[in-house]
Amino acid sequence: MSSIYDFTVKDRKGNNVSLNDYKGKVLLIVNTATGCGFTPHYDPLEAMYEELNEKGFEILDFPCNQFANQAPGTEDEIHEFCKMKFGTKFPQFSKIDVNGDNAEPLFSYLASEKPFEGFGKGLKNVALEKFTNANNKKFGDKAYIKWNFTKFLIDREGKVISRFEPTVDMAEVKAAVEAQL
Repeated sequence: MSSIYDFTVKDRKGNNVSLNDYKGKVLLIVNTATGCGFTPHYDPLEAMYEELNEKGFEILDFPCNQFANQAPGTEDEIHEFCKMKFGTKFPQFSKIDVNGDNAEPLFSYLASEKPFEGFGKGLKNVALEKFTNANNKKFGDKAYIKWNFTKFLIDREGKVISRFEPTVDMAEVKAAVEAQL
């Protein structure tokens, strides 16, 4: 696979969606969870979407329950929660695995293009790294994503530009998106 446009994913209703449909747009692809300490990321994500969508920006939201069972609902329950609590309007796709033998191929590809480089410095980041290492041990070399709200920035040509761990300040994520627009 040479770009993300070669992938087909499932929308939250189970229909196939070719990522080629997003060709020419700047994308932020995110694995999410509704019961995570990072769930408040939905607020700045939605604000960014509202502000930048007309300039050719899309957020692709993929719920995942692999991290301490923090996205336990159905696709419809997750969608309603996000809509009611955070007013999200960006596309939400089918709940997926991002690690292990059943990992969504798109996320395996994204992580191979931009591997994990750490959560950064600070006590909270070190604690998160220890917790994620214990959680992801069961996936071995297929622990592609370390935690919820890992974000991948894709340029208009389908190239993976950046990976943002959930510990990265959302202002930094927004600045990187704006630079691509």
